[in-house]
Amino acid sequence: MFNDLDYKKWCQENDLHDLFGVSLEKYGNVDKKIKKTIYGPVDPTDKTPRLPELDDLTRLHFLTRKRKVLTVLEFGVGKSTIVFADAVKKNKIEFENFVKTNLRRKDSFRVYSVDNGKNWIKECKKSFPKNLFDFVEFSFSKVRMTTFNGRACTLYDKIPNVCPDLIYLDAPDQYSVLGDIGGISTRSADRLPMAADILVLEPFLLPGTMIVIDGRTANVRFLMNNLQRNWTYQHFFEQDIHTLELAEKPLGKFNKKHLEFAFGDGFSRF
Repeated sequence: MFNDLDYKKWCQENDLHDLFGVSLEKYGNVDKKIKKTIYGPVDPTDKTPRLPELDDLTRLHFLTRKRKVLTVLEFGVGKSTIVFADAVKKNKIEFENFVKTNLRRKDSFRVYSVDNGKNWIKECKKSFPKNLFDFVEFSFSKVRMTTFNGRACTLYDKIPNVCPDLIYLDAPDQYSVLGDIGGISTRSADRLPMAADILVLEPFLLPGTMIVIDGRTANVRFLMNNLQRNWTYQHFFEQDIHTLELAEKPLGKFNKKHLEFAFGDGFSRF
């Protein structure tokens, strides 16, 4: 999937580093992983702004462009929202006329980003590039402990009512989830994120939909144990990301056209 991705070249050609005011000369290798402390990702008192992780951001931009993504559903507002917006803007410039006349897609060329942190959404909006604002819809929703098939997990109260062809799961954090199930919650450094929103959404997803999950391996295993449709799965261990692709035959002529548009010769795998 990423074999033909030249990180530095893609980052430079799309000016991704400029979106965050990063000097590539100082940053070093674009495909390097930024080292984190052991408890950094699960420490609720750590309010230090995260540096842009250009390897992750470049991959997300690359996927969105190469798959000709029209609608992104993102769980967790952040720097990824910016690169998604930039990618769908470029997709609109290149493909808008074709999509309007050939595909039945109401929410094309938009990023729908939901988060349960009002202040965080506000902060992200402050630094969001003005030329990309029209391509994003920010949503706030509380997240609560609940159950799915009798297993403790989390669900947002409300997610955008859209049909995405790319879903990015990078939220919620463990500590902002409300409630508990018999005393069980994610609010501990020894707990793990366990979001179930994708499971609720699954029946409505179209063949060809891709899910990208940043880390959260236990959550991925929970999803895989409960998803009911034909998903292909890849774990990129070194990059700490997971991808799932809904590999099913087209639902009808419009879905078939969309798959042909997005994947060309690769359409035959569905």
